[in-house]
Amino acid sequence: MKTFILVRHCKAEGQEEGAILTEEGKKEAINLITYLNKVNCKITKIISSPYERAVKTIEPYAKEVGLSIQIDNRLSERRLSNKSLTNWLELLKQTFDDIDLVIEGGESTREATERAINLIREEIEYSKEQNTLLVTHGNLMSLILRYFDESFGFNEWANLTNPDVYRIDIEDNQISIKRLWDPMAYHSI
Repeated sequence: MKTFILVRHCKAEGQEEGAILTEEGKKEAINLITYLNKVNCKITKIISSPYERAVKTIEPYAKEVGLSIQIDNRLSERRLSNKSLTNWLELLKQTFDDIDLVIEGGESTREATERAINLIREEIEYSKEQNTLLVTHGNLMSLILRYFDESFGFNEWANLTNPDVYRIDIEDNQISIKRLWDPMAYHSI
């Protein structure tokens, strides 16, 4: 069985590539150590988006458990457009219905999903590691989850939190997905 723990980064000061974690986000990253240690799965490999907010989210945990962080551009956030859009939310919703819709300078849902899933396929096929933690961003996380469960759509994306944690178990073409993150319980850690 291969297990993937999918982590969405903690709260950040923006959406651009260099956006840093907020003070609350930095505290969440520290608290994530305790939370991930309670997950019934010994993480043996960490792969992160190159965006600073993703790396800084998982850095404290990686140091705690003595694992290096591998950077992979395929976990970068999905680029909706290369322009500032006032109606970005409406356009994002459309991309969940039309997976081939490309907005100027952006990636379609299909393109972004394929790059992330290619990484997961490589991990399944070539990696000896059984339990891999992937650190990414909200839109890409939703596309990964949607790949394995078609019912995961725009509304589910809208309900993701920063941070958020899902577990995907894959064994003999059987897929199990479970949201591990409970924002209400998290605050009691």
